[in-house]
Amino acid sequence: MLTVPFAGAPIFTRSRALRPTSKVLPEHARSHNRALVLQTLYTAGSQSRADVARETGLTRVTVSDLVAELIAEGLVVELGQREGVRPGKPATIIDVDRGAFQILGLDLSEHEVFRGVVASLDGAILERVELARAGATGEQAVALVESIVDRLQGLATAPVLGIGIGSPGVVDPHGVVLSAPNLGWFDLPLQARLAARTDLPVHVANDANVAVLAEHGATPLDDLLLIKIGHGVGAGLIVGGRPVIGGGFAAGEIGHVVVGTDGGPRCACGKDGCLEAWLAVPRLTEQLDALAGGPEAVRAARDEILREAGRRLAIVLAPVVGALNLTEVVLSGPAELLDGPFHDATVDTLRQRTMAVVNRDLRLRMSEQAEDVVLRGAAVMVLSGQLGVS
Repeated sequence: MLTVPFAGAPIFTRSRALRPTSKVLPEHARSHNRALVLQTLYTAGSQSRADVARETGLTRVTVSDLVAELIAEGLVVELGQREGVRPGKPATIIDVDRGAFQILGLDLSEHEVFRGVVASLDGAILERVELARAGATGEQAVALVESIVDRLQGLATAPVLGIGIGSPGVVDPHGVVLSAPNLGWFDLPLQARLAARTDLPVHVANDANVAVLAEHGATPLDDLLLIKIGHGVGAGLIVGGRPVIGGGFAAGEIGHVVVGTDGGPRCACGKDGCLEAWLAVPRLTEQLDALAGGPEAVRAARDEILREAGRRLAIVLAPVVGALNLTEVVLSGPAELLDGPFHDATVDTLRQRTMAVVNRDLRLRMSEQAEDVVLRGAAVMVLSGQLGVS
């Protein structure tokens, strides 16, 4: 019988790397080396036990022992003997059983809808569920989340490894939403409530922190900054292969940083000139919809609004890029707003405000995951939290 593996440590802690890369001290060895074997198979694909031993630096005895355990848990499967002309007994090929479990992922960051998916261990999206939020806050919003989870569980065709959720606001490592004003959530133990309801491992984190996990999986860089622009503005940051959440779990909360000293639009928080007031999607859409005049005049005015928003973002990003010497910054949000004058103005202003040695290799790009970035990151969070792989 397949069982859900024992839950690992929360992915968003102040010292945990996303994936193992080498063997460790004896007191930590078994759980780490188990994850190392899984990571090797997950990344490289099917191979023999001897191949895994060479790749990881573990002994063949250790690998055989760990593989036997993983086979018993339904996580690894034997695929048969390797074909070839090598002398001696043919090696048995093993791999992660990629159909053994499925993952539920939820994105609660959009203003109008909550979205969820059933995903495979490889990250393929198998089923989708979308519910209109209709302005729900507080317990009504929690009820919508529970409804999506119930529907996703009904659509899953394999045992569920775990549930990953990207939520707006400040979220601590135990999945407590400390503050998400747009949803009316304060000190909400969302992770614990859903775990008790489903009897499954649940992982909850800030939506931008979750989104950056999806991008990290698609790039070889260990240092990565993702800016998520939607109803609000947030950032997810990975440095040295480790997610950064900050002492108060609010790293990346750049939306309410006041940009410049020249005032600016009034923000929902009561301050003037917050980054969110300059470039959150509802704000930009409202400005663009209000434009009037001939096509050329409207186009020119539209481009200037987007350029000004890009400049404001760059003012906030320049100290971060300079301090961390980042070479990759990712934008996540509506491409029709962000991929054009906004993008160009952000790049130009970043180059003006940082040293050439810092910005020489800087790349600013749109997310490759489009609107699914939080959902895919939620799946990565479960994989890393439960199996130690990503």
